[in-house]
Amino acid sequence: MTQHLGVDLGGTNIKWVALEVADGDASILGQGELSTRSAEGPEAVAQRVGDGAAAAFDVASAPTTVGVGLPGRYNAESGTTTFLPNLPGDWNGVPLAALVGERVGLPCKLINDARAFTLAEHNVGAGKGCQTMVGITMGTGIGGGVIVSGRLHLGIDGSAGEFGHQTIIPDGPMCGCGMRGCVEAVTRSSALAEFGGQPTARAVAEAAQAGDATALAAIETVAGYLAIAVANSIVLLSPDRIVIGGGVAQAGELLLDPIRRAVRARVSVVPVERIEILQARLGPIAGAIGAALWGAGIGR
Repeated sequence: MTQHLGVDLGGTNIKWVALEVADGDASILGQGELSTRSAEGPEAVAQRVGDGAAAAFDVASAPTTVGVGLPGRYNAESGTTTFLPNLPGDWNGVPLAALVGERVGLPCKLINDARAFTLAEHNVGAGKGCQTMVGITMGTGIGGGVIVSGRLHLGIDGSAGEFGHQTIIPDGPMCGCGMRGCVEAVTRSSALAEFGGQPTARAVAEAAQAGDATALAAIETVAGYLAIAVANSIVLLSPDRIVIGGGVAQAGELLLDPIRRAVRARVSVVPVERIEILQARLGPIAGAIGAALWGAGIGR
């Protein structure tokens, strides 16, 4: 039985968790969050990530590692951030792993937040027990991760699993990554809100649940685009499960059912009827849980 700390750096909030891991199961000893206040810049935000780790440390009796989930890219060898697109300031070269590790006196590892979500859902959430899984996070952007043979697959530089940056519409809308026609450009929360004629994606989901035709059509549109990318992933990986989380996924079966239908219509070379497409179970704390697991060496 061991204890591990996890911190998830988000644009609005920093979430933290203290985990106890025993025989492959994890239980939460404590959790919480604090404001990111990202406008204050990298140095101040890095300090608050350390505050989150310290808060987690205070509720654990004997933690041995800490992990930090990031909304962007990092250098795993140096433990420095390289590019966090949704956070103001120059994050290139910030020694976040060292700063957080020194704050709590523990070894610290960095991980992308969508990969942390995927690892958490695979180990203790909707993907538990399967060998191969694709995780998808739907919110301000579209992220993802891939589990292969029970381990998180990172590729040559940690970027494997960038689900949202598959091209599905040649010469389609501009994406934040600089390319056109990416999944993210037409399925992120702002796209769903625009399609549904509502101020937010949540408002679209609420209107759809109330039977609003425009909102229901918007969800069908987003589900159709997403299903193209899901079908591509299924043909490539033949996974046991697809697990979808994030704010947009709170639409639940209103989103998942049309995705399943569209995927079945698009895939013939893989036994798609054996592949489960499920909603994530862990909620907003998944990223912090995954960061703690990664820091502990689980899934590597």
